[in-house]
Amino acid sequence: MAPTTSKWNPRGWQKKWKVTAVVATIIAIIVIIVAAVEGTKHHKSKNSYPDYHALNYTLEDRWQGTNFFDNFDYHSTADPANGFVNYVDQATAISTNLTYAGDSSVFLRADSTDTNAKNGRNSVRITSKKQFHSGLFVFDIKHTPYGCGLWPAVWLADPSDWPGNGEIDVVETVNQGNTGNQMALHTSKGCKMNARREQTGTVKGTNCYNGTNDNAGCAVMGSSSSYGAEANEDGGAVYAMELRDAGIRMWIFNRDSPPGDLRPNNDTTPDPSSWGQPIADFPSTDCDIGSHFKNQSIIANIDFCGSWADSVYSSQFKCPGKCEDFVATNATAFEKAYWEFASFRIYSTNE
Repeated sequence: MAPTTSKWNPRGWQKKWKVTAVVATIIAIIVIIVAAVEGTKHHKSKNSYPDYHALNYTLEDRWQGTNFFDNFDYHSTADPANGFVNYVDQATAISTNLTYAGDSSVFLRADSTDTNAKNGRNSVRITSKKQFHSGLFVFDIKHTPYGCGLWPAVWLADPSDWPGNGEIDVVETVNQGNTGNQMALHTSKGCKMNARREQTGTVKGTNCYNGTNDNAGCAVMGSSSSYGAEANEDGGAVYAMELRDAGIRMWIFNRDSPPGDLRPNNDTTPDPSSWGQPIADFPSTDCDIGSHFKNQSIIANIDFCGSWADSVYSSQFKCPGKCEDFVATNATAFEKAYWEFASFRIYSTNE
């Protein structure tokens, strides 16, 4: 009687089935190895810190002097941020000295004369005619505005698609501005800053989506000397922001001692990789920077009260009375409510 064998016992298989089994096993092992390697690559790519290698920047625009405002449109309709403000057109701003461009300084002011601004205090908001997808932006600022009720900023956004094309706050604070400069991103869904970051500033939020935390964004705070009276008394500051697919980084330097490649009359190609750690680092690790930030216009304004300045007006800054009442009637309180710009420089790269 022939010995019986199970069909699962290889010793009873025909030769062709044995060969097939060996080949199938080898293929399975290869598939497992490839999947493991690719999985490791994907995990590493998704979670690794981006490559901020040096880029070859060249000067694209230098906005300064008497032609400074030629690069901007004046916003003269309702305030998108719902502040207690009346933004005026260019003719009114010039005639009331709210904007003035000289050879060495450019001024953007809020009104400091009206003692009954019951419908909001006159001020200025300008938006650059040119838009940018990437670049290195250098804001040389001699004086930053501060005072109870203020909400000033220098920032980038696409006014026609917010928050779809993102917002980058480079210089911003509220009220007396003695808590330091806040740098932040505001985006549509899918942009977070929970991963590794290399920066010296203090993290105030990691979810950039505008629908969370009352649109606080993912913010980083600088020191008290990075804005306001302290910065002004020190001669002002140079604020630099780099926007690239790898991420967004920001630095703040004293105007008297910036890196050599950022000095006003130095035509050397600037190299952010030589400046040391930034104050704010927003890497692309968990945020596709290229898709979240497009068509960025440069905006400078001085707003009043609104959602941020009003919410901390008394509690954090101990300002008197109610924000809108104070802003409407205390004209002389806004004599320090002005920007003084030396220049805006924009550098581009083909990389």
